[in-house]
Amino acid sequence: MPLTFDKNSLGNLEYSLQREMLSTDRAGGYMSTTIVCCNTRKYHGLIVSPINEEDKQYVLLSSLDETIMYEEQPFNLAIHRFPNNYEPRGHKYIVDFKYTPTPTITYRVGGVLIQKELLWRHSRSRLFIRYTLLEGDSVTLRLRPFLAFRDKHSLSKANMYADGHSYEIKGGVKCRLYQEFPWLNMQTNVESEFVAAPDWYYDFEYAEEYRRGYDYHEDLLTPGYFELELKEGQPVIFCGSVSEEIDPAKLEGAFEEEIALRSNKIDFFSCLRHSARQFIVRHGDKTLAVAGYPWFGSWGRDTFISLPGITLAQGDVKSCLEVIDTMTAQMKDGMFPNVGSAYNSVDAPLWFVWCLQQLEDFMGKKEIWAKYGNYVKDVLRAYRRGVDGYVALHTNGLVWASREDCAMTWMDAVVDGKPVTGRDGYQVEINALWYNALCYAIDQARLAGDKEFVAEWKAEPAKTKESFLKLFWLEDQGYLADYVDGKGANNFIRPNQIIACSVEYKMVNLVQQESIADVVRRHLLTPKGLRTLSPRNPLYQGHYGGSQRERDLAYHQGTVWTWLLEHYVKAKFDVQGKGFIPKAEEILEGFADELNTYGIGSIGEIFDGDPPHHARGSISQAWSVGAVLRIKEMVDKYKRKRK
Repeated sequence: MPLTFDKNSLGNLEYSLQREMLSTDRAGGYMSTTIVCCNTRKYHGLIVSPINEEDKQYVLLSSLDETIMYEEQPFNLAIHRFPNNYEPRGHKYIVDFKYTPTPTITYRVGGVLIQKELLWRHSRSRLFIRYTLLEGDSVTLRLRPFLAFRDKHSLSKANMYADGHSYEIKGGVKCRLYQEFPWLNMQTNVESEFVAAPDWYYDFEYAEEYRRGYDYHEDLLTPGYFELELKEGQPVIFCGSVSEEIDPAKLEGAFEEEIALRSNKIDFFSCLRHSARQFIVRHGDKTLAVAGYPWFGSWGRDTFISLPGITLAQGDVKSCLEVIDTMTAQMKDGMFPNVGSAYNSVDAPLWFVWCLQQLEDFMGKKEIWAKYGNYVKDVLRAYRRGVDGYVALHTNGLVWASREDCAMTWMDAVVDGKPVTGRDGYQVEINALWYNALCYAIDQARLAGDKEFVAEWKAEPAKTKESFLKLFWLEDQGYLADYVDGKGANNFIRPNQIIACSVEYKMVNLVQQESIADVVRRHLLTPKGLRTLSPRNPLYQGHYGGSQRERDLAYHQGTVWTWLLEHYVKAKFDVQGKGFIPKAEEILEGFADELNTYGIGSIGEIFDGDPPHHARGSISQAWSVGAVLRIKEMVDKYKRKRK
């Protein structure tokens, strides 16, 4: 069963600190920490939320310490890391952890058994924490909030400008450390006393930031603590919110109403579908696809690659269209922004066209073309026109992309101002996607009766295909060059060539497809995805870790990426048909244990190239989750065909 945890290991920090949970409010905010509520990243927090119409997120409520008075002795259930020490060590009281329907931790102190449930309210930044006394006499419960009020990428340091005062509201207090932030309302559903005692706590340590080579010490301010009585049969609900205050008398009903909306994550794919929904964010008048948690925002390329998997794979056409409409509204001269206002992704427009193709199982071709056809035309004309001197469609029908200071493909790591895998020239996946977009646009325009557009472009595909096969196909090796520049073909065995076998309109024939897929299988395939470079290459790096520089050097030099599996499986199905079902199911089974580790209930960004392929990078990545759901979709499709 997924999402089951070894109760006997919860007190073992080597076990529990490697398992992180995530809940989102679907509006840009999230809660993330380890399963014992010890923050190990600067991105961890109980309330991490945007504070205005911008997409930036801020850690407001970092943590909430619980202390119970039992037999006249205080027992602090929290855990924090300080230099050379964990203090307090509340993890030793944890006897159970469950993730579904909402993260739930159970503590035992002597004869007292207390359950804590953490629940994010969808569509608004509101956190509920419900405490229930399951066994024992009533106890005094103290709740101490630790506040950060800073950008999630930075760290808070003690200063004289922060306002540690608390201001009374119904059922609690509100705090705001700095004027530019909204109020953080903290309330309880039962009568409580708030003891104001503002103070800085110094040197919280975040081990994951230390491992990643970043500053890892933070100071947090506590405004004081709540003190109340926890009785058997009378749950206590703490509510933290940056939206409006709530009537304390309505807290219990609001909690029950919200938890009733939660899906039961009872198997592998229900977990992944839940994870997929967390990437869709409706913020202001925009619907975005977040690339990954906890540090990524919306990326153009990632959006189009992941969107079919995180939406269409569970029939969510509405969200898919909303995200596409948000992206097309940002389109500029046929290009899409990759991050922020940077229009430097040569492939994002081509993945946009690929994304539209995946809609055909849910919408009519004519309907798609009527809605988005003009955008597709703008994309094609942008490449023909050229983009800022960096991207050009050459007379041989191939797309050339080159920029010294910026890697324009998805292999975009930069070290010391230079791309690690620049791949300047004709890139294999870019031109495979270009040919696919060309053929798709011509076919759809022909279907729509657009004779002028067809006449303008109909000669291009044949020219592109001829040039592509001449330059990229390495006959002696039986695979495609990764890129071709002025010096000739680069014959590194990388996974980008598999895209040429997975797109709808292919330039390679069936024999070539089989050969390419076999080379990829032998050199790059792992249980977690495809390596970005063959281990036989002297530049191969099988471990991803260390400083940012060290990590960036390994990012596309052997590190495994799950999203590429979707295209490998698609290529194999295109060749073998239903005969590939057993192997595809075996690939899916390779992720079964992943849901209980790293980002629980989800799939992380990347994995080490070397066995045992440890998870690395972000704890929950949209195109990783989307790829596995798409593979499941393909398996189901071919099983239906077999019947």
